[in-house]
Amino acid sequence: MIIAHDLGTTGNKASLHEDDGRLVTAVTVNYGAHFAEGGLAEQNPEDWWDAVVQATRTLIARSGVTPVQVTGLSVSGQMMGAVLLDASYNPVRAAMIWADTRSTAQTAQLEAVIGQERAYALTGHRINPTYSLEKIMWVRDNEPDVFDRVRHFCIAKDFVLQRLTGRLATDRSDASATNAYDQTNGVWSAEMLAAAGLDVALFPEILDATSIVGPLTDAAASTLGLARGTRVVMGGGDGPIAAVGAGIVAPTDGAYVCLGTSAWISFVSDTPVLDPLMRTMTFDNVVPGSYVPTATMQAGGAALQWVTELLSPDAASANLPQLVADANTAQGSASGLYFLPYLLGERSPHWNPDAAGAFVGIGRHHGRAEMTRAVLEGVAFNLRTCIEAFREAGATIDSIDAIGGGAASDTWLQIMADIWGVSVRRRTIVEEANSLGAAVTAAVGLGLVDGFDAARGLSEVTAEFTPDAAAHAGYTARHELFLDAYTSLAPWYSKRAGH
Repeated sequence: MIIAHDLGTTGNKASLHEDDGRLVTAVTVNYGAHFAEGGLAEQNPEDWWDAVVQATRTLIARSGVTPVQVTGLSVSGQMMGAVLLDASYNPVRAAMIWADTRSTAQTAQLEAVIGQERAYALTGHRINPTYSLEKIMWVRDNEPDVFDRVRHFCIAKDFVLQRLTGRLATDRSDASATNAYDQTNGVWSAEMLAAAGLDVALFPEILDATSIVGPLTDAAASTLGLARGTRVVMGGGDGPIAAVGAGIVAPTDGAYVCLGTSAWISFVSDTPVLDPLMRTMTFDNVVPGSYVPTATMQAGGAALQWVTELLSPDAASANLPQLVADANTAQGSASGLYFLPYLLGERSPHWNPDAAGAFVGIGRHHGRAEMTRAVLEGVAFNLRTCIEAFREAGATIDSIDAIGGGAASDTWLQIMADIWGVSVRRRTIVEEANSLGAAVTAAVGLGLVDGFDAARGLSEVTAEFTPDAAAHAGYTARHELFLDAYTSLAPWYSKRAGH
């Protein structure tokens, strides 16, 4: 058996798998995040560890598996954050997670020294406050007493792996999401670190995602309720790992969309895909020798969660299905109501940390169902812009497989098919796709399967949503109005931020 953990923004989705990766059972342990004005987005790393412990013990108890039956475990996690540790590997402050955008001044400093074009060519990513490098610089510049205690930097999954094995390391997928990684040479970029004024000694060693980091320490084994010496495989960042969980392990496998707290469109490529307008990014893949060009927006499922909490504050989770059901027969953009889903600033395609959410065109006749519909459409409109960016760069996207919690919604997947003009397919495993990808990565690393091709048979297509030609034509015209709304508000966003 293999145990896999996926450290998301809202909780740890953990799962138990057969040695070939097949899902046995899963559990989610939730934890909180702190969001505040000014772009603050933080979590307590100890909450991740506590969730891993609780989830592991729950999986063992629920399944009846004995600890010695667990062959190994692996971890996937949210990317682009900054976990800063002291010499004993204890956090010196809360983790700045991917959504934190406070480091606008540091972003400007980097851009002035190295330039966006050079950084994009080096790392596969724009310089932007969402990345780890800028977050580390922010702590150095704003919390010098805290930074004086910092001896190590890592990402979410790396923190947990260190607790499991006593060894601090990262993989290439997470390293490639820091703005500090030389994607051509597969090492920390001396040029980027010099521009940031940071010492490479802060950064962990880089391993392949399939590397065995080590056995569980005796203390970790006792805490988790697992056998001493259980092997721990590195795993990877949640974006590339999700591709494996979706069965997307080679360029011929097509594209997928992940509808989690954030949302992204991605596929596998033999080479980095560099957009001349720098709207998209490229990560190293957990599958050795390949890449995952990606377009990530900040608030995907988070936008739907927000509007649900806004419209049904007393029982948001319970009322979500009803709100979406009502939105299925309502009109959003067709009635003149648009939603710009920039609740946390935006990455792809605009890369504007000053962007903010907005209902545009709202009238007295618009109610809860129309507002919910506009949110569902707004996320899909934004992702359409991302798809178009990939197509302009030469990618072929004929159909898209959907994973993540939002993929459970028939209404949302049909909206996406109609807006994008391609078939959208739901797979059997949606919410556990990341942990499935981590499990397959572990199985490859432990030699239990021959390779990542095994992932294709672990999740099947259960539903396909095909675009309606008339609906697609209408949405195509309204997509232009959606883009116009952002263009019109962009100067106001800048003034609002004091630029």
